[in-house]
Amino acid sequence: MPDEKILLYGGKKAEYLVTFEPGKQIQTHLGVLTLPDKLEFGARLETHLGRSFYILHPNTRELSMRVKRTTTIIYPKEAGYMIIETGIGSGSKVLETGTGSGALTIILATIVGKEGKVYTFERREEFFNNAIKNVKDVGLDDRVEFFHKDPAIEGFGIEPVDAAFIDVPEPWTLVKPVYETLKPGRVWVSLSPTIEQVQKTHEALKETGFIRLKCVEILEREMLIRPGKTRPKERMISHTGYLTFAWKVEV
Repeated sequence: MPDEKILLYGGKKAEYLVTFEPGKQIQTHLGVLTLPDKLEFGARLETHLGRSFYILHPNTRELSMRVKRTTTIIYPKEAGYMIIETGIGSGSKVLETGTGSGALTIILATIVGKEGKVYTFERREEFFNNAIKNVKDVGLDDRVEFFHKDPAIEGFGIEPVDAAFIDVPEPWTLVKPVYETLKPGRVWVSLSPTIEQVQKTHEALKETGFIRLKCVEILEREMLIRPGKTRPKERMISHTGYLTFAWKVEV
């Protein structure tokens, strides 16, 4: 269908995420590629230099990682763990603070589905406007409500939610507002790059009425698969942040 996102794959170093338009020409380092009149996933295309590309469905990783960035983003390696630990799914209502470039917003909107809702908060106007464009670009803005405000000062003012995703420099300032908005027995998760941030957040969570606190770090290492000499790649995605989880109970 027109305006649908597609992934053009011509090899690991030749991947292009584009919006499908019949007859559109795509400039690549392997030649000029002309999109067909009809979109058919799995089809093979050929550049004017005779190099092959295939039309693939982009996954959530591609949609989130390739947003226009005005900030650092939460990587899929953390996002997947966060989703599993919080237990959210289709129909969930979640809040996100620190919209940033909207990468995690896209992931959350995909997970909660059409029946769910993502309430996302960003205090910096330039980040806020860019995130809206990024989420609209992948067609998920109908399940996201954007707020340009600082909930640490103004509160959230939304319905009770099933999970809270926090990505700000001072997450401890949001512990009380989140406690008031989060459903009992549900989960807080925050990402912080330094252990000092984790320590301050940990203390605030304990004092406010959260239990079962846990902090983890996720590392990702890809394998280099070759006949007779398979081994880990020399480079890996190592430290990007610490994840802090906590469950709300009545006090």
